[in-house]
Amino acid sequence: MSQKEKETAPFGFRTVGAEAKQQLVNEVFASVAKRYDQMNDLMSGGLHRLWKDDFVTMLHPPRSAQVFSVLDVAGGTGDIAQRIVRAGGPGTRVTVADISPEMIAEGRRRAAAEHLTARIDFTVANAEALPFAERSFDAYTIAFGIRNVTHIDTALAEAWRVLKPGGRFLCLEFSQVDVPGIKALYDLYSFTAIPAVGKVVTGDGAAYRYLAESIRTFPDAARFSAMIEVAGFRCVSHRMLTGGVVAIHSGWRI
Repeated sequence: MSQKEKETAPFGFRTVGAEAKQQLVNEVFASVAKRYDQMNDLMSGGLHRLWKDDFVTMLHPPRSAQVFSVLDVAGGTGDIAQRIVRAGGPGTRVTVADISPEMIAEGRRRAAAEHLTARIDFTVANAEALPFAERSFDAYTIAFGIRNVTHIDTALAEAWRVLKPGGRFLCLEFSQVDVPGIKALYDLYSFTAIPAVGKVVTGDGAAYRYLAESIRTFPDAARFSAMIEVAGFRCVSHRMLTGGVVAIHSGWRI
């Protein structure tokens, strides 16, 4: 057995072969693509909309006609991309890259319905091996996707590579609730209610149990910030939202 074949990665609370993880993640998102954003509303009580609004406000796309190119990774349904182009001026363009063909298909459908195809492009791509040239984008965004990649350090290195000098990295991701009373309720809700609702709405409760587990195995905000710095980003910071349920991470390619 080669060293590569011996590598493992977390898939929720399970440990699987690193090469197998991506396919397992792909299967999760293929099964929930059409109801993904609806489930986000149900799971968060609509809070994900406020988190994403804060996220795009931090990005602050220019309102002018100047070209502002954004790469939105793991953004298949186009939810973040649509928010960015609506917040920015006519020069704002977003390229959505997602490894799931099903999520990308859903994103294309929604962009067409909103008449935004001239400003949003979609491509099937792996966050660990992006098909874009170095220094291509003014900003890199990723929302609720980084924890699903197999090698987070590789994805961060790719983010740094495709950004122009002066470009910004922004990541919205679940974090670790550290308020004792809230944590207990959050855990109970995550491992009972969310998989049950997921089963009813999407037909796949196991996918949502994985998503709950993946949050618990993802590094806390301080450790993830340290990983962003190791990848080469500077002026790294993070802001906690909703008692630590999520965090917005920021860094710059200098």
